[in-house]
Amino acid sequence: MERAFQRGYMAGVEGKSKEMCPKEEGPEHQQWINGWREGRSDHWDGYTGVSGIHRFNEVVIHH
Repeated sequence: MERAFQRGYMAGVEGKSKEMCPKEEGPEHQQWINGWREGRSDHWDGYTGVSGIHRFNEVVIHH
């Protein structure tokens, strides 16, 4: 579940579509979508490059 969130987060930060989610439904799908949403929010807030690395570590540790 944690891995699904992390992968979704990375997809969101990279600006990828939520349609890229590898699961169609279920708890892993939901965790991936949750990560994607947080990643998209961070992408819009400018967390890219070095600042993105620091933010990613915060997300991974606290999730």
